[in-house]
Amino acid sequence: MSVPNFLITMLKEQYGEKIANKIIHGYDMKRPVTLRVNTLKANVEDVKNVLAKESIEFENVEWDNNVLIIKNVREKDLQELNLYKNGEIYLQSLSSILPPIILNPQENTDILDMAAAPGGKTTEIAALSNNNANITACEMNKVRFERLKYNIEKQGAKSVYTMQIDSRNMNDFFSFDQILLDAPCSGSGTLNSDDENVEKYFTTKLIEKSQQTQIQMLRKALKILKPGKEMVYSTCSILSCENEEIVNKILKETGAEIVPIDLDKFINIELLPTKIDGTMCVCPNELYEGFFIAKIKKNK
Repeated sequence: MSVPNFLITMLKEQYGEKIANKIIHGYDMKRPVTLRVNTLKANVEDVKNVLAKESIEFENVEWDNNVLIIKNVREKDLQELNLYKNGEIYLQSLSSILPPIILNPQENTDILDMAAAPGGKTTEIAALSNNNANITACEMNKVRFERLKYNIEKQGAKSVYTMQIDSRNMNDFFSFDQILLDAPCSGSGTLNSDDENVEKYFTTKLIEKSQQTQIQMLRKALKILKPGKEMVYSTCSILSCENEEIVNKILKETGAEIVPIDLDKFINIELLPTKIDGTMCVCPNELYEGFFIAKIKKNK
Protein backbone atom coordinates (compact mmCIF):
# COMPACT_ATOMS: atom_id res chain seq x y z
CA MET A 1 0.00 0.00 0.00
CA SER A 2 1.17 3.48 -0.70
CA VAL A 3 -0.32 5.69 2.01
CA PRO A 4 -2.07 8.60 0.26
CA ASN A 5 0.22 11.65 0.22
CA PHE A 6 -2.43 13.94 1.69
CA LEU A 7 -2.74 11.62 4.70
CA ILE A 8 1.04 11.56 5.25
CA THR A 9 0.96 15.38 5.23
CA MET A 10 -1.95 15.46 7.71
CA LEU A 11 -0.23 13.00 10.05
CA LYS A 12 3.04 14.96 9.98
CA GLU A 13 1.25 18.24 10.61
CA GLN A 14 -0.69 16.78 13.54
CA TYR A 15 1.91 14.53 15.16
CA GLY A 16 5.31 15.55 13.78
CA GLU A 17 7.53 13.45 11.55
CA LYS A 18 8.72 10.88 14.10
CA ILE A 19 5.26 9.84 15.34
CA ALA A 20 3.80 10.03 11.80
CA ASN A 21 6.43 7.53 10.62
CA LYS A 22 5.58 5.24 13.54
CA ILE A 23 1.88 5.35 12.53
CA ILE A 24 2.72 4.61 8.89
CA HIS A 25 4.85 1.67 10.07
CA GLY A 26 1.81 0.53 12.09
CA TYR A 27 -0.19 0.30 8.86
CA ASP A 28 2.25 -2.40 7.70
CA MET A 29 1.57 -4.71 10.64
CA LYS A 30 -0.37 -7.96 10.28
CA ARG A 31 -2.23 -8.22 13.57
CA PRO A 32 -3.08 -11.53 15.26
CA VAL A 33 -6.70 -12.60 15.66
CA THR A 34 -8.17 -11.44 18.96
CA LEU A 35 -11.39 -12.46 20.65
CA ARG A 36 -13.66 -11.65 23.52
CA VAL A 37 -15.16 -14.45 25.61
CA ASN A 38 -18.94 -13.92 25.64
CA THR A 39 -19.68 -14.11 29.36
CA LEU A 40 -23.42 -14.44 28.65
CA LYS A 41 -22.71 -17.96 27.37
CA ALA A 42 -19.28 -19.04 28.58
CA ASN A 43 -16.49 -18.34 31.03
CA VAL A 44 -12.89 -17.68 30.16
CA GLU A 45 -11.43 -20.79 31.81
CA ASP A 46 -13.71 -23.14 29.84
CA VAL A 47 -12.84 -21.33 26.61
CA LYS A 48 -9.11 -21.57 27.38
CA ASN A 49 -9.47 -25.32 28.02
CA VAL A 50 -11.14 -25.84 24.64
CA LEU A 51 -8.49 -23.77 22.85
CA ALA A 52 -5.70 -25.70 24.60
CA LYS A 53 -7.25 -29.05 23.56
CA GLU A 54 -7.30 -27.79 19.95
CA SER A 55 -3.60 -26.78 20.26
CA ILE A 56 -4.55 -23.14 19.78
CA GLU A 57 -2.05 -20.87 21.53
CA PHE A 58 -3.24 -17.69 23.24
CA GLU A 59 -2.31 -15.01 25.74
CA ASN A 60 -4.28 -12.60 27.88
CA VAL A 61 -4.26 -8.83 27.69
CA GLU A 62 -3.50 -7.06 30.98
CA TRP A 63 -6.62 -4.89 30.95
CA ASP A 64 -9.35 -7.54 30.58
CA ASN A 65 -9.31 -11.18 31.62
CA ASN A 66 -11.98 -12.11 29.03
CA VAL A 67 -9.94 -10.93 26.03
CA LEU A 68 -7.47 -13.27 24.33
CA ILE A 69 -4.80 -12.81 21.66
CA ILE A 70 -4.59 -15.89 19.43
CA LYS A 71 -1.02 -16.77 18.48
CA ASN A 72 -1.00 -19.52 15.88
CA VAL A 73 -4.26 -19.66 13.87
CA ARG A 74 -6.38 -17.28 11.79
CA GLU A 75 -10.13 -16.46 11.74
CA LYS A 76 -11.21 -19.39 9.58
CA ASP A 77 -9.75 -21.94 12.02
CA LEU A 78 -11.60 -20.37 14.95
CA GLN A 79 -14.82 -20.22 12.94
CA GLU A 80 -14.74 -24.02 12.72
CA LEU A 81 -14.99 -24.35 16.50
CA ASN A 82 -18.29 -24.95 18.29
CA LEU A 83 -17.22 -22.14 20.62
CA TYR A 84 -17.59 -19.76 17.69
CA LYS A 85 -20.68 -21.38 16.18
CA ASN A 86 -22.48 -21.25 19.55
CA GLY A 87 -21.63 -17.61 20.16
CA GLU A 88 -19.40 -18.33 23.15
CA ILE A 89 -16.62 -16.22 21.65
CA TYR A 90 -16.73 -13.12 19.47
CA LEU A 91 -13.84 -12.24 17.16
CA GLN A 92 -13.14 -8.55 17.76
CA SER A 93 -10.16 -6.23 17.42
CA LEU A 94 -8.55 -5.18 20.69
CA SER A 95 -9.12 -1.48 20.08
CA SER A 96 -12.83 -1.91 19.39
CA ILE A 97 -13.29 -3.73 22.71
CA LEU A 98 -12.19 -0.61 24.61
CA PRO A 99 -15.14 1.84 24.15
CA PRO A 100 -17.77 -0.34 25.94
CA ILE A 101 -15.34 -0.95 28.82
CA ILE A 102 -14.79 2.81 29.14
CA LEU A 103 -18.56 3.40 28.94
CA ASN A 104 -18.86 1.03 31.94
CA PRO A 105 -22.50 0.02 31.27
CA GLN A 106 -24.63 -0.35 34.39
CA GLU A 107 -27.45 -2.78 35.11
CA ASN A 108 -31.04 -1.46 35.24
CA THR A 109 -30.31 1.51 32.99
CA ASP A 110 -31.36 2.60 29.49
CA ILE A 111 -28.41 2.42 27.10
CA LEU A 112 -28.19 3.46 23.43
CA ASP A 113 -25.72 2.18 20.85
CA MET A 114 -26.15 4.73 18.04
CA ALA A 115 -24.30 3.00 15.19
CA ALA A 116 -24.41 -0.58 16.29
CA ALA A 117 -23.74 -2.95 13.37
CA PRO A 118 -22.28 -5.51 13.17
CA GLY A 119 -22.92 -5.81 16.93
CA GLY A 120 -19.57 -6.45 18.59
CA LYS A 121 -19.82 -3.49 20.92
CA THR A 122 -23.59 -3.94 21.43
CA THR A 123 -23.20 -7.53 22.59
CA GLU A 124 -20.21 -6.52 24.72
CA ILE A 125 -22.40 -3.91 26.45
CA ALA A 126 -25.01 -6.63 27.04
CA ALA A 127 -22.35 -8.91 28.55
CA LEU A 128 -20.85 -6.16 30.73
CA SER A 129 -24.32 -5.37 32.11
CA ASN A 130 -25.18 -9.10 32.54
CA ASN A 131 -28.17 -8.79 30.18
CA ASN A 132 -29.77 -6.55 32.82
CA ALA A 133 -29.81 -3.20 31.01
CA ASN A 134 -32.34 -1.99 28.45
CA ILE A 135 -30.15 -1.60 25.37
CA THR A 136 -31.36 0.05 22.15
CA ALA A 137 -29.18 -0.66 19.10
CA CYS A 138 -29.61 1.42 15.93
CA GLU A 139 -28.47 0.72 12.37
CA MET A 140 -29.91 2.36 9.26
CA ASN A 141 -28.47 0.09 6.54
CA LYS A 142 -30.73 -2.92 5.90
CA VAL A 143 -27.96 -5.45 5.19
CA ARG A 144 -25.94 -4.34 8.20
CA PHE A 145 -29.11 -4.27 10.33
CA GLU A 146 -29.75 -7.95 9.52
CA ARG A 147 -26.16 -8.75 10.49
CA LEU A 148 -26.64 -6.88 13.76
CA LYS A 149 -29.79 -8.86 14.60
CA TYR A 150 -28.05 -12.13 13.73
CA ASN A 151 -25.09 -11.41 16.04
CA ILE A 152 -27.30 -10.23 18.91
CA GLU A 153 -29.29 -13.47 18.74
CA LYS A 154 -26.20 -15.67 18.36
CA GLN A 155 -24.53 -14.02 21.37
CA GLY A 156 -27.64 -14.41 23.54
CA ALA A 157 -27.90 -10.66 24.14
CA LYS A 158 -31.55 -10.79 25.20
CA SER A 159 -31.51 -7.28 26.66
CA VAL A 160 -31.12 -5.61 23.24
CA TYR A 161 -33.93 -3.98 21.25
CA THR A 162 -32.96 -3.18 17.64
CA MET A 163 -34.16 -0.28 15.47
CA GLN A 164 -33.48 0.07 11.75
CA ILE A 165 -33.08 3.83 11.82
CA ASP A 166 -30.53 6.58 11.30
CA SER A 167 -30.07 7.49 14.96
CA ARG A 168 -29.81 11.16 13.96
CA ASN A 169 -33.53 10.91 13.21
CA MET A 170 -34.56 9.42 16.56
CA ASN A 171 -37.41 11.19 18.31
CA ASP A 172 -36.17 13.63 20.95
CA PHE A 173 -38.75 12.04 23.24
CA PHE A 174 -36.21 9.24 23.86
CA SER A 175 -33.80 9.64 26.77
CA PHE A 176 -30.92 7.44 27.89
CA ASP A 177 -28.71 6.95 30.95
CA GLN A 178 -25.67 5.97 28.86
CA ILE A 179 -24.85 6.25 25.15
CA LEU A 180 -22.14 4.72 22.99
CA LEU A 181 -21.51 6.65 19.79
CA ASP A 182 -18.93 4.71 17.82
CA ALA A 183 -19.21 7.19 14.99
CA PRO A 184 -18.79 6.51 11.27
CA CYS A 185 -15.34 7.77 10.28
CA SER A 186 -12.62 7.69 7.63
CA GLY A 187 -10.96 4.66 9.24
CA SER A 188 -7.56 6.39 9.25
CA GLY A 189 -6.56 4.25 12.24
CA THR A 190 -7.28 0.95 10.52
CA LEU A 191 -5.62 1.31 7.11
CA ASN A 192 -3.83 -1.82 5.99
CA SER A 193 -0.80 -2.05 3.73
CA ASP A 194 -2.25 -5.17 2.04
CA ASP A 195 -5.19 -3.15 0.73
CA GLU A 196 -4.54 -2.06 -2.86
CA ASN A 197 -7.75 0.01 -3.01
CA VAL A 198 -6.92 2.47 -0.24
CA GLU A 199 -6.40 5.42 -2.57
CA LYS A 200 -9.78 4.78 -4.21
CA TYR A 201 -11.87 5.07 -1.06
CA PHE A 202 -9.68 6.93 1.42
CA THR A 203 -10.15 10.50 0.22
CA THR A 204 -10.46 14.01 1.61
CA LYS A 205 -14.12 13.81 0.61
CA LEU A 206 -14.58 10.76 2.89
CA ILE A 207 -13.05 12.68 5.80
CA GLU A 208 -15.27 15.72 5.18
CA LYS A 209 -18.41 13.57 4.91
CA SER A 210 -17.46 11.74 8.13
CA GLN A 211 -16.99 15.04 9.98
CA GLN A 212 -20.49 16.21 9.09
CA THR A 213 -22.01 12.92 10.25
CA GLN A 214 -19.96 12.96 13.48
CA ILE A 215 -21.10 16.49 14.37
CA GLN A 216 -24.76 15.63 13.75
CA MET A 217 -24.60 12.36 15.69
CA LEU A 218 -22.75 13.78 18.70
CA ARG A 219 -25.16 16.72 18.82
CA LYS A 220 -28.07 14.26 18.81
CA ALA A 221 -26.45 12.05 21.46
CA LEU A 222 -26.14 14.93 23.90
CA LYS A 223 -29.74 15.94 23.22
CA ILE A 224 -31.13 12.52 24.21
CA LEU A 225 -28.65 11.75 27.01
CA LYS A 226 -30.14 12.45 30.43
CA PRO A 227 -28.63 15.41 32.34
CA GLY A 228 -25.79 14.37 34.65
CA LYS A 229 -25.22 11.15 32.69
CA GLU A 230 -22.25 10.01 30.60
CA MET A 231 -21.58 8.83 27.05
CA VAL A 232 -18.61 7.63 25.01
CA TYR A 233 -17.62 9.05 21.62
CA SER A 234 -15.23 6.86 19.66
CA THR A 235 -13.87 6.49 16.12
CA CYS A 236 -11.35 4.27 14.37
CA SER A 237 -9.67 7.45 13.13
CA ILE A 238 -6.50 9.06 14.48
CA LEU A 239 -7.09 12.45 12.83
CA SER A 240 -7.93 15.28 15.22
CA CYS A 241 -10.34 16.76 12.65
CA GLU A 242 -12.61 13.73 13.30
CA ASN A 243 -11.91 13.50 17.00
CA GLU A 244 -10.84 16.37 19.25
CA GLU A 245 -12.14 19.06 16.88
CA ILE A 246 -15.58 17.41 16.72
CA VAL A 247 -15.70 16.90 20.49
CA ASN A 248 -14.54 20.46 21.26
CA LYS A 249 -17.10 21.96 18.90
CA ILE A 250 -20.00 20.11 20.55
CA LEU A 251 -18.69 20.70 24.09
CA LYS A 252 -18.73 24.44 23.38
CA GLU A 253 -22.26 24.21 21.97
CA THR A 254 -23.73 22.14 24.79
CA GLY A 255 -21.72 22.91 27.93
CA ALA A 256 -20.94 19.21 28.32
CA GLU A 257 -17.56 18.24 29.79
CA ILE A 258 -14.88 15.60 29.40
CA VAL A 259 -14.74 12.82 31.98
CA PRO A 260 -11.04 11.83 32.08
CA ILE A 261 -10.40 8.22 31.12
CA ASP A 262 -8.29 6.37 33.70
CA LEU A 263 -5.40 5.45 31.41
CA ASP A 264 -3.66 3.52 34.22
CA LYS A 265 -6.22 0.74 33.67
CA PHE A 266 -4.99 0.21 30.12
CA ILE A 267 -1.36 -0.68 30.62
CA ASN A 268 0.84 -1.65 27.68
CA ILE A 269 -1.38 0.12 25.14
CA GLU A 270 0.71 2.48 23.04
CA LEU A 271 -1.04 5.86 22.92
CA LEU A 272 -0.76 8.87 20.65
CA PRO A 273 -0.80 12.42 22.04
CA THR A 274 -4.26 14.03 22.05
CA LYS A 275 -5.36 17.65 22.07
CA ILE A 276 -7.87 17.12 24.89
CA ASP A 277 -6.64 15.96 28.31
CA GLY A 278 -8.39 12.82 29.51
CA THR A 279 -9.11 11.40 26.05
CA MET A 280 -7.37 8.37 24.57
CA CYS A 281 -5.95 7.74 21.09
CA VAL A 282 -4.50 4.28 20.45
CA CYS A 283 -1.52 4.08 18.10
CA PRO A 284 -1.78 1.52 15.27
CA ASN A 285 0.85 -1.17 15.84
CA GLU A 286 1.35 -4.95 15.76
CA LEU A 287 -1.57 -5.55 18.16
CA TYR A 288 -3.87 -2.53 18.00
CA GLU A 289 -5.71 -0.51 15.38
CA GLY A 290 -5.71 3.26 15.68
CA PHE A 291 -8.71 4.33 17.79
CA PHE A 292 -9.90 7.49 19.55
CA ILE A 293 -12.12 7.47 22.68
CA ALA A 294 -13.59 10.32 24.71
CA LYS A 295 -15.97 10.09 27.67
CA ILE A 296 -18.41 13.00 27.97
CA LYS A 297 -20.79 14.10 30.72
CA LYS A 298 -23.93 16.11 30.00
CA ASN A 299 -24.35 18.91 32.53
CA LYS A 300 -27.76 20.30 31.74
